[in-house]
Amino acid sequence: MAAITSTATLSFHSQNPIKTLPSFSLSNIPLSISKPNLTSFTNLSLSIPASKSNNANSPPNRYSRFSCNCISTATPSTNYEFSDSSSEVELRLSLVGLDVQSSKDIFVDADGTSLVVQVQHSGSRITLIETNKMFEKIRTAETIWFIDDDQLVISMKKQDPDLKWPDIVESWESLTAGSMQLLKGASVFLVGDSTEINQKVARELAVGLGYTPLDTQELLETFAKQTIDSWVLAEGSDSVAEAECAILESISSHVRAVVSTLGGKQGAARKADKWQHLYAGFTVWLSPTEALDEDSAKEEARMNVKDRSVAYSNADVVVKLQGWDSDHAKSVAQASLSALKQLILSDKKLPGARSSTTFCNSSMFFSFLIRK
Repeated sequence: MAAITSTATLSFHSQNPIKTLPSFSLSNIPLSISKPNLTSFTNLSLSIPASKSNNANSPPNRYSRFSCNCISTATPSTNYEFSDSSSEVELRLSLVGLDVQSSKDIFVDADGTSLVVQVQHSGSRITLIETNKMFEKIRTAETIWFIDDDQLVISMKKQDPDLKWPDIVESWESLTAGSMQLLKGASVFLVGDSTEINQKVARELAVGLGYTPLDTQELLETFAKQTIDSWVLAEGSDSVAEAECAILESISSHVRAVVSTLGGKQGAARKADKWQHLYAGFTVWLSPTEALDEDSAKEEARMNVKDRSVAYSNADVVVKLQGWDSDHAKSVAQASLSALKQLILSDKKLPGARSSTTFCNSSMFFSFLIRK
């Protein structure tokens, strides 16, 4: 299984010039894109703070914070109920058969996006739920818990009361449900040097979000009635990039689509002057790397943005891939959605701004490192 580590740096982008391109219509292109097989996703490895939450029966106390690295796990009890009541979320865990005598047998540790709940039973602690990746942040100091008959009830105030939590844990299922409310129909474009990676991750995203999958390679080859390789040999990579740019212009008026773009020199996204139509949606750069850790990936991402030597650095999100395995396509898709969620929560006006080809030059740049 792969592990995913996230880093984030802030950068500012300048607008690219807009060039007039030949018109292209999708109306004459029959679309037939098969549904992908869903694969299991991997755990997230993140740095998080941790501190004690307050027992509702005790006065609030201050606790010192400490940082730790831990694998993102979600080990929920088989019997739990979750609800979102606007300003707060409530988690109910079953205590049946655990012989809980008093609140002293309960251990609740909640902070930021982490939550650990344990029960003392037969001389040892049993973990009811443990995760360092709740769906979003909570106000730690306002967390309360109490025992209600045979259930442990944990009430947590949301940091963002407007955000609807589909579930307590950030998982593929909750991310796709939550991202739909945040994206508000804005399309997502996958860019990077590997056409295959772009395609596989885009299809996973499309299935998860319920969006239309669009593949520029398939559209181009259907239109030209030849393969991309033969097209490049006959007319050169610039001709293909120009045609893909025309396709992107047509796609830019569509909503609720996940678009996989061409990789390599023939791809329009490889050229800085052909990005104007990619600004109509959110862009994710799937970038191979030799970085071994979070800091190295963060520095690499920072340098990409600083030197502007690669047009892909215009993307909203970069996902660093240490190697590639098609079985991990869903893992990459999950990392992409997690980063997009953070980006949109930093500025909820972004989805509306992406309804046109005007680039918002104050977008935040996230880097996710995925390693085997």
